[in-house]
Amino acid sequence: MTPPIYRRVLLKLSGEVLAGEKGFGIDPIQADYLAEEIKSIYDLGIGVIIIIGAGNIFRGLQAASKGMDRVTGDYLGMMATIMNALSVQDALEKKGCDTRTLSAIRIDQIAEPYIRRRAIRHLEKGRAVIVAGGTGNPYFTTDTAAALRATELGAEIVLKGTKVDGIYNKDPEFHPEAVRYDNLSFSKVLRDNLRVMDLTAITLCKENNLPIKVFSIKEQGTLKKIVLGSKLGTLVRE
Repeated sequence: MTPPIYRRVLLKLSGEVLAGEKGFGIDPIQADYLAEEIKSIYDLGIGVIIIIGAGNIFRGLQAASKGMDRVTGDYLGMMATIMNALSVQDALEKKGCDTRTLSAIRIDQIAEPYIRRRAIRHLEKGRAVIVAGGTGNPYFTTDTAAALRATELGAEIVLKGTKVDGIYNKDPEFHPEAVRYDNLSFSKVLRDNLRVMDLTAITLCKENNLPIKVFSIKEQGTLKKIVLGSKLGTLVRE
């Protein structure tokens, strides 16, 4: 079998991938599907760090636009990421994956506090690490949390699983003629304001020379193919 090209990766998933057909909440069938995809790379022996958004439960920015205090809304979103993390942890453990959830917000009854050295130790012991609670601070997205934790924990790449198979020059959902990129530089992403991750996350990855691969998590088997060297999706690097 072809060996993986990465030793440690961070997988960033949007909360929507857990929602299923209803478009909100947590669908156990979707959690099981994600666990199977994650297990496919966990079984290769590489270090796996997972961060999941909260869009299937709560969006702090949208709530703020309707009158909720922004800080309150962001904290609610962080707590929603913990719910998503626990659902994926449960699904992974049912498949035999040794998993730990670490939260940037203290919630000791159900998750360990996020401590960098502890997270690294779990990875060294062969455990999949789910990092919940965002950065633990308002005004920062889970995209930024993903870039930060990937940098802290020594990931070689951020794998962003989305509902589309890469980055396009236009939204392919509304523009059938949209063109997909195979490779992009951080400078072009910033210059053309391409919707890959938020500005803070892109800048952090650029400054730390941390590549980003955007791919479709809905296409079964794509995650494993990518860690084995496939050119699927769009790669962002300098």
